[in-house]
Amino acid sequence: MTIAIVDGYSTGAALAARLHHLGVPCSHVQSQPVVHDFLRRTFDPKHYTRDHGFVPDAADLADLLRHDGTTRVVAGTESGVILAETLSQTLGLPTNRPEQRAARRDKNLMAAAVSAAGLATPRTQLVTSATAAARWFTASGLPEAVVKPLDSAGSDGVRFCRTPAEVRDATNTVLHSRTVFGRPNTAALVQERLIGTEFYINTVSLDGRHKVAETWRYSKLVGPGGGPIYDYEEPVPADTGEARLVRDFTLAVLDALGIRNSAAHTEVMLTRRGPVLIETGARLGGATAPAVVERHCGMSQTALAAAALASPQAFDDFEDHRLTWSGALRNVEFINHRTGHADHAAMTRVATLPSAVAVCPAVDHGEPLQPTTDLLSTPGFLYLAAESPDLVERDYAVLRDWERQGLHTGDMAVPAGSIRA
Repeated sequence: MTIAIVDGYSTGAALAARLHHLGVPCSHVQSQPVVHDFLRRTFDPKHYTRDHGFVPDAADLADLLRHDGTTRVVAGTESGVILAETLSQTLGLPTNRPEQRAARRDKNLMAAAVSAAGLATPRTQLVTSATAAARWFTASGLPEAVVKPLDSAGSDGVRFCRTPAEVRDATNTVLHSRTVFGRPNTAALVQERLIGTEFYINTVSLDGRHKVAETWRYSKLVGPGGGPIYDYEEPVPADTGEARLVRDFTLAVLDALGIRNSAAHTEVMLTRRGPVLIETGARLGGATAPAVVERHCGMSQTALAAAALASPQAFDDFEDHRLTWSGALRNVEFINHRTGHADHAAMTRVATLPSAVAVCPAVDHGEPLQPTTDLLSTPGFLYLAAESPDLVERDYAVLRDWERQGLHTGDMAVPAGSIRA
């Protein structure tokens, strides 16, 4: 058994570590010649028996993996989805349905496929010009819209808009930029902005059998540039009505998108008219610390994905409807407010918060920092956990106060180790 991981970054690195711990050999494949620093810094080569790097010819790469005795090819992060599925099909290995492959990356095709299955999606328009985008928004009568690239990730290029002028400007920005994966944007998506409570549902599928590993509720802010800034997320008990509702909806979405053999990260807005799909990625959810999730919730998507690859019986034995967690748990994204350079004394200071159980920096000490505008510009994240929700809320408020004072760039005057209630 050898597992090939395409783009083993972010949570894909955690999957490689888990498989290595289980004694499963893994090889690594890079889907493109240049990797964004946001992803590159998460790569850990020690968990692979071989790193093939970037191989431009897919047939040559398939031969290399065949020679390795590869039994599965999986995506470590969003950029690896298409190549992982293409290689799996070439090698005759389990994968998702090839007929819907494009719809698992192109958000316009995704909305069409899910809508055709009778499931709710936002009103959507594909555009190739800013003028067309503004014209559609005006004719739609919508009070707000979201403009985004077709196939990026991590809130890259996403912007909320209230006027035709804002839609035009946001679309121009997308069309004159590249995705976080380095590809030029030749089109943009203009969608209805959904109002409600946002969830993400992390699943793993094996031969068409879907299991929900985690359900979390998002809290997001709107940044000064009109884009979403991730605030925090909290787990949702599996036995609640809202968890069951978004679970059933998500499993139907997975079927509509032909997801049969992979992890998936699905974002759903629970609105007045019921659950509505935001988007699904046929890969692991990012920016997580699986060991923390397992300690407090009992299961992580990474552990379940590893079970599907290395121990199918353990996957089948897992009962997702029994998921719960102990105490209060919150995954908090850092928000930087100042231009400067990353000061890793900030990570030491954050670790003094009484409920801090894991601190995960996303930048190197001394690295230039700009104010956080999206997921790609956050300095990292941490987990707060305690028996008392009040303690988690207090520490969260202290963190946000420190950040406003310049925590991440070393500008704040509060002495290290000092905690202000």
